[in-house]
Amino acid sequence: MNFSEIKELISLVNDSKLTEFRMQEQQFELYLNKNQQCGVSSRKEEVAYSPSAPVAAPQIQPTEETPASAPVASEGGHQIESPLVGVVYLKPNPDKPVFKQVGDQVKVGEVVCIIEAMKVMNEIVSDVNGEVTAIYVENEEVVEFGQPLIQIKES
Repeated sequence: MNFSEIKELISLVNDSKLTEFRMQEQQFELYLNKNQQCGVSSRKEEVAYSPSAPVAAPQIQPTEETPASAPVASEGGHQIESPLVGVVYLKPNPDKPVFKQVGDQVKVGEVVCIIEAMKVMNEIVSDVNGEVTAIYVENEEVVEFGQPLIQIKES
């Protein structure tokens, strides 16, 4: 199964009334889950890929540290966009603090988040110096290619 077929399956499940979808072909397994947790207002989707063994969906628990900024009109800053489809992590580890919060300073080359795609962790780094003015995604949210992640006011 190639990447475009996976994207199409995700889209079909997203547009359907299904809340969970699991597919297994030889050593390839795909698990999609769009169940909502109590008290979480935005829809969550989880994508897991495993070359051999089934993967349990991670538990999503909102925390005080999780930035939940809604997209706002651009204030003339620089936006960091997702270079790929995957699950965004705003923390380096579940028990660690977030990489950056609104108001934090960021330097060129500094990691601002991680996007997991096909079990590969891709560090997303800032390409400008400045101050974080908005974070458009939540921790463990599925992001699309080109989706705005973080707004930075250049300094």
